[in-house]
Amino acid sequence: MLKSLVRAVGAAVRVSSASTSTGRALPLSCPTLCTPSSATTRPFTRSLWMLNSKGASSGYRPKLFSSKVLNPSVSCGCGGLHTEGDKAFGSFLSDEIKEEMKIQKTKNLPKMSGGWELEMNGTEAKLTRNVAGEKITVTFNVNNSIPPNFEEEAEQGQQKSADEEADIVSTPNFVVEVTKQASKHSLVFDCHFPEDEMSHGEGEEESDIFAIREVSFQPEGDTDWKETSYTLNTDSLDWALYDHLMDFLADRGVDNTFADELMELSTAAEHQEYIKFLEDLQGFVKCN
Repeated sequence: MLKSLVRAVGAAVRVSSASTSTGRALPLSCPTLCTPSSATTRPFTRSLWMLNSKGASSGYRPKLFSSKVLNPSVSCGCGGLHTEGDKAFGSFLSDEIKEEMKIQKTKNLPKMSGGWELEMNGTEAKLTRNVAGEKITVTFNVNNSIPPNFEEEAEQGQQKSADEEADIVSTPNFVVEVTKQASKHSLVFDCHFPEDEMSHGEGEEESDIFAIREVSFQPEGDTDWKETSYTLNTDSLDWALYDHLMDFLADRGVDNTFADELMELSTAAEHQEYIKFLEDLQGFVKCN
C-alpha cells in the first residue's frame, strides 16, 4: 500500500514538471530554422521545385525547368532547333567568312612547275609526272597540315600587330611513289617537313626543307601501305645512303623547289577547304 502511494505521488510530480517545462527546449526533430531567435538561424531558402504553383502540398514534384524553354519555336520547315545561340553563331560565321575571304590571296590554286598535273578529291591532292618511262606520283592531304604555334606568348600588355602576325602555312606529310614500266612494285617514300629544318639563317648552307621518313617497296597501284612489306626507317640510316635517296628524288623533280611549291599549293587548298567548311557550317546552323 505504501509503495503504491509513493508511485502515485512520483507520477504526479513528473506530470507537473513536464507541463511546466515544455517551453524550455525544442523537440529534437525540429530543425534550427524553426526558432527565429536562435543565434544559428539560417536565412530561409526555398528549393526550385517548391516555387512551382503545385508545390509540395500537391504531392507532385514538377521538373526543374519548363519544357517551353527547351523547345523553342521552329521558324522553317527543316524541323531543327532555332535558338538565340544559333542566331548569334550564324552571325559570327558570316563575319568570319568575310574576314577569311579578305585575306585569301587567290581563289584559284597555284600551278606546280615541272609539268606536274594536279587532281583534287576533297582534301586530298594528287600530283603526277612522267619522266622517261617512269611515273612519279605525289599524294598529300591538307587535313591536319597546319603545324601548331609553339612561339612564346608576347609579354603581358604587348600585342602583335596584323603585319607582325606570322602567315599560316600548310606543311602536309606527302608520299612519293616512283613506278617503272617493267616493275611490278613501286618505290614509295614517306616524306614530311621537319620543323627544325624549315628555315636557315643567312650564310648557312641551304639544307633540305623536307625529309624522308620511311622507304618501302609496295605493289603497284595499291593505295594501302602493306605492313608485310619491309619498311626502311631513316632514323638510324647511314647518311651516305640517305643522301643517295634524296638525290634519287631530286632527279625526278622532288626537290626543295618542288617542296616550296607544294607548301604554297597545300596552303591555298587548305584555306579553300576552311572557307567552304565555314560556309557549310553556316548553312547547317541557319538551316538554309
